[in-house]
Amino acid sequence: MKDRLKKQVEFMLELDKMKNLYRQTYVLHEDRKENDAEHSWHLAILAFLLAEYSNEKIDVSHVMKMVLLHDVVEIDAGDTYCYDNEGYKSKAEREEKAAQRIFGLLPEDQKNEFYTLWREFEDSETADARFAAMLDRIQPLLLNYTKDGISWKEHGIHKEQVLNRNTDYFSESDELAELIKYIIYDAAEKGWLKS
Repeated sequence: MKDRLKKQVEFMLELDKMKNLYRQTYVLHEDRKENDAEHSWHLAILAFLLAEYSNEKIDVSHVMKMVLLHDVVEIDAGDTYCYDNEGYKSKAEREEKAAQRIFGLLPEDQKNEFYTLWREFEDSETADARFAAMLDRIQPLLLNYTKDGISWKEHGIHKEQVLNRNTDYFSESDELAELIKYIIYDAAEKGWLKS
């Protein structure tokens, strides 16, 4: 096997670990939490499905690549729950170290491309990255809301925490921002989020 293909296969096998990294969000039709691979796939579908709602012109393929790679670093860094203030203190450092190792498995050109995509998502400065980040927020909201706020209730999450996490991305899509606000306020009214 050629060295390039060997590195690509090694990277692919490493990514299989994402199937065993469980998040705080539950899947809808089973009593279990989703894994990182399922989450990333779901975001890629959402990018394709909801691109028309972006307030700015986006490159759907580029967004899909970003969301497929955005959580790869959790293989080493672990999943930091979005409302874990203590975990966020070391998140960037842990994830950067993980990105260097995991993307370093690839041939140099792909290492650079994949790392750049991951970094763009993390920096959240381009229209593509900000839309990807909005999708990364709306997917667990929709699952959690549809499952009667199960994860919010487990962690005692407040409405203001969810609003604060999402408000910065409201400018990316008027329609999706309205959906997010509806979910948050309705969940609080139903008692799934603390007021």
